[in-house]
Order: sequence, then C-alpha cells, then structure tokens
Amino acid sequence: MELFNARRITNIGVMTAVYVVATLLCSPLAYKEIQFRVSELLMLFCFFNKDYIISMSMGCFIANLFSPLGFVDVGFGTSATIAAALLIYLCRNKVNLFVASLFPVVSNGLIIAAELKYVSNAPYWLSVGTVALGEFVCVSIIGVIVVGNLSKNKGFMKLIMTGTDIKDDR
Repeated sequence: MELFNARRITNIGVMTAVYVVATLLCSPLAYKEIQFRVSELLMLFCFFNKDYIISMSMGCFIANLFSPLGFVDVGFGTSATIAAALLIYLCRNKVNLFVASLFPVVSNGLIIAAELKYVSNAPYWLSVGTVALGEFVCVSIIGVIVVGNLSKNKGFMKLIMTGTDIKDDR
C-alpha cells in the first residue's frame, strides 16, 4: 500500500479547500475576539481519519494568511488547530464525538486569546470566553449534529475515508 495514494491526496486537498473557502465566506466573523468560524466543524473529521489533521492544519494556515490580525494569526491559529486535531484523533477511541468536539473549543479559546492579548491587548479571559463560545457553537453544537448525522451514512463515510481509519462504533 502506498503511503500517500491519489485518493488520500485528493481527500486531503479537497477538505483543505473546503476549510479555506468556508472560512473566507464567513470572514467578517472568522477572526478577532468574536469568532464564528463555521469551517471549524470540519475539525470533527479528524475523529474518523488522521489525514484530516493535515487538511485542517493546512486549511487554517491558508485561511489565516487573510486574517486582519496579520501573519501572527498564521502561527497562533495553526498551532491551536494542530493541537486540537491531534487531540481529537489521539483520543477518538476513549471519548465520543461530543467530548472530542471540546478539544478545539479549549485549544482555540486559550491559544487565540493569548494571540489577541499579544496583538491588541484584549482582556485574556474575556477573549477565552468569546472565542470558546463561538467555537462551541460551531463545533460542539452544529458540528456534532452535522458530522454525527453524516457519520451514519456509510456512503458518505466511504467517500471521505481512505479505508484505514473507519470507525463504525460511534
């Protein structure tokens, strides 16, 4: 079996593009103290397949190149995404989808609040709360409903999977 075959590369690329486009479409709400980044619900695909760790990281990196906060958002935002994506994937056999959805809420809340404090001297704990709230709505509420329902569809799961990480028990 090839390490990265055409299907895996295509899946990674498509999901990266979907993340970037979804972020840019809601860009007035995707950056700064109040973040409502609907694209973050895609983070939950990491629960099913490690390839999406790459997609989410690259997608966040590219989307944050357009951030009004400047290049610093690329580093902070991508770090928060990588941390959350890894935690979702590594803990997938120990937690359910809802609990996994809390990893991006916490990592973005803490890390992006530090960025906002650094960039604009925003109050740290207030920023933790506002960023985490937006993340909770997008990932833990909308994302769990959408991805949870999609994960019940075997055809959809076959489409997004490479065959190595399919989980039928969640």
